[in-house]
Amino acid sequence: MSRVLVVEDESAIAELISINLRHAGYEVTIASAADQAQMEVDRVLPDLVILDWMLPGQSGLALAKRWRSEARTKELPVIMLTARADEADKIAGLDAGADDYLTKPFSTNELMARIRAVLRRKAPEALDSAVELAGLRLDPATRRVSRADQEVKIGPTEFRLLHFLMTHPERVHSRAQLLDRVWGDHVFIEERTVDVHVKRLREALAPVGCSQMIETVRGAGYRLTQQVQALSA
Repeated sequence: MSRVLVVEDESAIAELISINLRHAGYEVTIASAADQAQMEVDRVLPDLVILDWMLPGQSGLALAKRWRSEARTKELPVIMLTARADEADKIAGLDAGADDYLTKPFSTNELMARIRAVLRRKAPEALDSAVELAGLRLDPATRRVSRADQEVKIGPTEFRLLHFLMTHPERVHSRAQLLDRVWGDHVFIEERTVDVHVKRLREALAPVGCSQMIETVRGAGYRLTQQVQALSA
């Protein structure tokens, strides 16, 4: 679970962002001032910071510069959120070390898409490396899924769904979380769509005895477990 620090002194905006982040499965901490934000970063390094420009005391711009200058926080992903829409301000924010820049008022859907994009850019190796569970192997580089040298025929959406479940095993994911993490920017898809693709994924995994790895958790969502059948000879 990615940990996001929201640095925003307007409580209504901070709450709106945090509700959307939690709904999408992120762990959220809120700081309303620069010194509080620094304290949170010192305590636990987040995976990403959403940083308001205008803050009580030190500005978000100064904070971003400070983090970029220190070894521990040099690579910390930062999305700057601000009412300043001028090109010069945007350039100043990016020069200070922000990975992205969003002006207020903003769309929460766009913010979520930008968060996913920044996290993807910061961790491309994790997304490209093969993952294996209970003999089931998924390789993002070759887009192949197999078990015991038997290849699984799988569609692109089912592939992304399986990749997400295999990289977050034994955890229950709601349909809303799966929509956000797997379908990403297509946020207007109905939650029932998830059920259709889970059914297709189970059908694709059946020939290699892995269909029951995808468990339905009543009233909660879906989970990938490492329990599998023995492959028949």
